[in-house]
Amino acid sequence: MVYLDNAATTMRKPREVIEAVIHAMETAGNAARGMGEAALWSSRSIFEARMQVADFFNVKRPDHVIFTSNATEALNIALNGLFEKGDHVITTALEHNAVLRPLYRLEERGDIALSIVPADSYGNIDMDAFEALIRPLTRAIVVTHASNLTGNVVDVRRIGRLAQSRGILFVVDAAQTAGSVPIDMENIAIDVLCVTGHKGLFGPQGTGCLCLRDGVDVRPFKVGGTGVQSFSKTQPKMYPERLEAGTLNTHGIAGLVAGINFIRSVGIEEIHRHEMSLTHRFYDGVVSIPDIQIYGDFSADDRAPIVALNLGDIDSAIVADMLSTSYGIATRAGAHCAPRMHEALGTVSQGAVRFSFSWFNTEDEIDRAIAALHDISRHVASGTQD
Repeated sequence: MVYLDNAATTMRKPREVIEAVIHAMETAGNAARGMGEAALWSSRSIFEARMQVADFFNVKRPDHVIFTSNATEALNIALNGLFEKGDHVITTALEHNAVLRPLYRLEERGDIALSIVPADSYGNIDMDAFEALIRPLTRAIVVTHASNLTGNVVDVRRIGRLAQSRGILFVVDAAQTAGSVPIDMENIAIDVLCVTGHKGLFGPQGTGCLCLRDGVDVRPFKVGGTGVQSFSKTQPKMYPERLEAGTLNTHGIAGLVAGINFIRSVGIEEIHRHEMSLTHRFYDGVVSIPDIQIYGDFSADDRAPIVALNLGDIDSAIVADMLSTSYGIATRAGAHCAPRMHEALGTVSQGAVRFSFSWFNTEDEIDRAIAALHDISRHVASGTQD
C-alpha cells in the first residue's frame, strides 16, 4: 500500500517509537499513584517527557505542558477554560471542527461573541482582517497554523505580534505543523499551543499536548483523581495536575517522546525539506491533468505537505475509492472536518481528495500516485471510470 493519508495520522512510525511503547507497556505502573518501582518509573518518565516537550516547543515552564489524548481535547480544555461571559473571540474559516464546534457551542450558550475571518477561493485569509475585527472585549484569537485541507500556512508570527501588542490571548492549533516545521512559543508569542501526537510528531494515537505560557490561566475542563490533594473537594490549583485528571497515557507518552527524539535526530528542517520536495513533485506531476482542480495557494513559499484536488465533477469519495481498490493508494476524501473551508472553495457537495505526505514517503510512491491519477483521468475521459 502507498500510504498518503499522513494528515489524518502517520501510520508509518519510527522503530524507536514502537520500541518505546512496548518498553513502557512492560515497565510502567501508574504515575503519582504508588511507591513501587513501576509507579516511580512512570512518574520519572512523564516528568522527563514534559521536559522534552517543553524544550521542543520552547515552553518556559515544563509544568505548563499538559498531556492530552489529542489536539481536539487540548483545544476543548483551552477554549472551555479561558473565557468569561461576554468575551469576544476571533477565529478563521480555515479551522477544523476541533476549533469551530467548541466555539459554536460557547456562542450558542451566550458565553462569547464570535467573529470569523473569511477565506478566499484559494483558501487564503486577509491578515489585515484580524486587527479590523478586534473589539474592546476581544479576549483571544484562535487560528490553525496550517489548513488540514489546503495545506496553506498561516503567518502565526504576525498574528502573535498583533495579539501581544493588544493584550489578546493567542491560541494556535498546530495539529498539521507540529513536527514538520519549527514552533517556538516565545518567539511567535503563542499563549496556548495545541498539538496532537499521532501526526507529524510520529507518536501513537491517543496522545497530544496543551502548552501554556506562564501566566495563562485555564479552568479545569474535567476533574477527578490526580494522585495529590485527595481530600480536597476541588481540583488542585497547581499545574499540571490542574488540567490532568485521571490516569495518563504513559505508554503513549513514551512513544510521543521517542517520536520527538527521532525528529531531533533527523533534523526538523530536513524533514520539512523532504516533505516539501514530495509535495511539489506531486503537484508538478498532476497539475496538467485535464479537468483537474487543485485547491490551495501553491505560490506561497511555505506550506504543509498536503495537496487536495478533484477530477472533473466526480465525487471525491469515488476517486479515493478507485485509488485504494485499483492502485493500492490510501488517501482521504470528503469534508475533512473543515466545513467553512469547503464553503470557500466551492466543494461542499463534492468534497475533495486529500494527498498528504510524510518523512517516510518516497519519490517512487509519489510517482505511482501521479500515474494513478493520470490513468483515472483517461478512464474518465473515455467513459470507463467504473
